Amino acid sequence: MNALPPLDELNAFLTAHPDADQFTLVFTDLCGVARGKVLRRAEIEAAFRDGRFMPGSIMSLDVTGTDVEETGLVWEDGDADRIARPVSGSLVPSPLEGPRAGQFIVRMTEADGTPSVCDPRNVLERVVARFEELKLTPVAAIELEFYLFDRDAAAKGAPQPPLALNGAGRAQHFQAYQLSDLTDFSPFFRDVYESAEAQGLPARTLISEYAPGQMEIVLQHQPDAMKAADQAIMFKRLIKLAALKHGMMACFMAKPYSAYSGSGMHVHVSLAGEDGANAFADENPKGNALMRHAVGGLKATMAEMMGIWAPNANSYRRFRAKSYAPVSATWGVNNRTVSLRIPAGAAPTRHIEHRIAGADANPYLALAGVLAGIHHGITGKMDPGPAVEGNGYDLPSEPFPLNWFRANEVLRQSAFARDYFGNFLVETFCTIKEAEADRFFAEPTPLDFDYYLRTV
Repeated sequence: MNALPPLDELNAFLTAHPDADQFTLVFTDLCGVARGKVLRRAEIEAAFRDGRFMPGSIMSLDVTGTDVEETGLVWEDGDADRIARPVSGSLVPSPLEGPRAGQFIVRMTEADGTPSVCDPRNVLERVVARFEELKLTPVAAIELEFYLFDRDAAAKGAPQPPLALNGAGRAQHFQAYQLSDLTDFSPFFRDVYESAEAQGLPARTLISEYAPGQMEIVLQHQPDAMKAADQAIMFKRLIKLAALKHGMMACFMAKPYSAYSGSGMHVHVSLAGEDGANAFADENPKGNALMRHAVGGLKATMAEMMGIWAPNANSYRRFRAKSYAPVSATWGVNNRTVSLRIPAGAAPTRHIEHRIAGADANPYLALAGVLAGIHHGITGKMDPGPAVEGNGYDLPSEPFPLNWFRANEVLRQSAFARDYFGNFLVETFCTIKEAEADRFFAEPTPLDFDYYLRTV
């Protein structure tokens, strides 16, 4: 992360981009939704010097943007302002919004400058800080899958794959890793890579995933876990803007099609020692004792974090046997049927791939949950049990909550979650999701009529 004071960063940016006159302030709420404001050039210096006032209720919204009054963050304190402060190193051009556009990430503080407890970025910061006592530093990368849709069809509530940008028609089959799928959308991906370079995002390998219109771009791992989460937020926004430019819509919903694979957020984590070397490094493919303790902690706390990793009603449609989404607390080496995968590779690359979170999860909270489990396992020297060999879906193992209501209930009751995330954050998050669930299930859907109109 750039260590220059924010005003120095701002002045350097304005010197490099003298025509910039539109700046998007990006705050990520508890539901993982990007919210904020667009500032003009005359306002930007004050925002970097003093911060920008934002209503505290922005931290109490459900995924639709509706106030959840039960959080106590709306009327009880008069919807008092908090201060959105620019994150050092996050001011970058936003070429997909125009040649004179920029954007920056903010963190929320109280009026006295203390971090707001319901800002998910501040939650991750607190979890990362707990590794200092172990003299270890989390190294992380967030890998996101997403779907491209025909924009007009998606707007009508009938999503379908988009027409190829080169006129080759519309994808209709699974065709995992098919190169022609990448060629069909090469103008879109060219814009993605060019914009990522302009923003300093380390976008790497491009993959056509296991469904028509499903894609993945891998982000390189970062020795700063906070930066990895910031980059995931910026990357999601970039993908959505690039898709709109090309007449499409990008969707990070966990399960947009019943017949096709869901979209995951795979979190890759290792730990660096004081010398900067990978503390998990070991010639044994199953890792050393430190890594196995980390896996043990993740297994032991998996059920308690499901509400974070699967935060929406749609999230739970993704968890199906033999779907490449896990359904129980398992681990294994070079095995995609488990929740916690140790990828193949040389000893210095040894790390954990956490495969549970959906692409719809909040990157800050998802990574905080993974790191909390790792820290808990290391400090408690937890044993993960034997690694799964073969098909993990066919083996008996401990299931985690696969129901939105149950996952939220387990999260609310979790002493582990309250220890690492804080009581108020857990209460607020669960309250938002309970209100959201109540509203969601109060609405009849077309499926209700399909099932019950003529049968009951």
